[in-house]
Amino acid sequence: MVNDHAYIIVDIGTGNVRVAAATPAGEVLGVAREDIVYVKDPLYPDALYFEPEQLWQQVLRLARQVIPEGRVKAITATSQREGIVLLSAEGESLMGLPNIDHRGREWEHIMADKSGVYQLTGRYPTSLFSAMKLVGIRERRPDIWEKTASFLSISNWIEYKLSGISRYEHSQASETLLYDVAKKQWSPELCAVFGLSPALLPPIAASAAILGPIRADVAKELQLRDNVQIVVGGGDTQLAIKSTRPAVDDMVIVSGTTTPIVKLTGTYTLDDDERTWTSRDIEDGRFVFEANAGVTGLNYQRLKEIFYPNEGYDVIEQELAANKHTFCMASLGSLLADEEVALTRGGFIFPAPVSHLLTRGSFVWATILDIACSIVKNYRILAEVAGHRPDYIWGCGGGLQSKVLRQIIANLTGKKVQMRRSFQQSSAIGGALICNEALQVNVEMDGSTETVYPQEEAYYAGLYAEWKKTRNHFRNMN
Repeated sequence: MVNDHAYIIVDIGTGNVRVAAATPAGEVLGVAREDIVYVKDPLYPDALYFEPEQLWQQVLRLARQVIPEGRVKAITATSQREGIVLLSAEGESLMGLPNIDHRGREWEHIMADKSGVYQLTGRYPTSLFSAMKLVGIRERRPDIWEKTASFLSISNWIEYKLSGISRYEHSQASETLLYDVAKKQWSPELCAVFGLSPALLPPIAASAAILGPIRADVAKELQLRDNVQIVVGGGDTQLAIKSTRPAVDDMVIVSGTTTPIVKLTGTYTLDDDERTWTSRDIEDGRFVFEANAGVTGLNYQRLKEIFYPNEGYDVIEQELAANKHTFCMASLGSLLADEEVALTRGGFIFPAPVSHLLTRGSFVWATILDIACSIVKNYRILAEVAGHRPDYIWGCGGGLQSKVLRQIIANLTGKKVQMRRSFQQSSAIGGALICNEALQVNVEMDGSTETVYPQEEAYYAGLYAEWKKTRNHFRNMN
């Protein structure tokens, strides 16, 4: 019976690897996680890599912790969107390059017509994206490059390790700079821009396609039946979006280590000022029109470790609810789509001399306000280009566990903020929905929502203006 089924969802984020078990109805049965181990590559100014085999062993170890005995019917994967794994002709995993690897930065000049690349790829091209990582390997790591016959996104590589079948999914291909997003195919023209052979590019597969059964040796190692199906997943943002079950024209905030803000469109949408990204969604015929507020969740996590090292997030919320702490403002390096250069200096501003009213909660309040204002600024840019008629915004991801953050976003946008049940586990829920589609399992998930309504809009408009002054102060210091 369907109620006895379970799925395994492997999620390779920027900071950690997580493996979750979930039911077809979206109940998360368990989650296990470990940090990813990155190694600095001394041959470049700003390069990190990971050992693929080490990551694979982490995935196996975590999967064993959450697998419900006798129930697993399918496994899928999701991952950070710009990360890749290089493969040899024999299928050996050579090197893993995460999204935070910028080894290609020295060779960005090879893109003579960056606007032309933007038109095809939907994103202004930088060393963040996979093609430039490949260029960096080619130019300075001949020992690796000579063995490289292909590459996969990290999630597609996990699926390859599970099934033995190499495929690249469309939302992940959107992040390579080698994929024509409008035409939904690899681009020989883009390959020529980077001097890369189209032979490097694996066949493309749609999300929710079944690759085949699990490899016999992996099934044995995980003590699974050999008829467990391996299902094509997608980019982590796209799986999180799917968990909200949105429609075309909806906006979604995905609040995690970073915070993408997206509008779902039915047509290929570009910004004349080249401030935004456009990707294929995992839903056929749908595009993700995106701005990203950057390392928002990471800032909050690090400041919690400083100010609340021994308390939970519930204690922070209680202290924030008691006071608005508006005499302290912050700008901490979040990203705005209309700024060409990221902030490299940031901090807090409060009246001097130091007031007795200043508490640890004041600094965390200022941090959350900075996150909310950055999200809202990017939201407004997307709405300016593509419009936004609904009176609500969907939210998902662990960052939105903060009721204060949700309320501020509602107050500043004038829109309701809606979250589905289990919104904190959005990748796992999205993965379960994909597995349902693949196996043609017809089961309804809980459709209940939690809604935050706008309040005190005029007051928060004043705080937003003060935040802009604070950000400009630190921008002038860069």
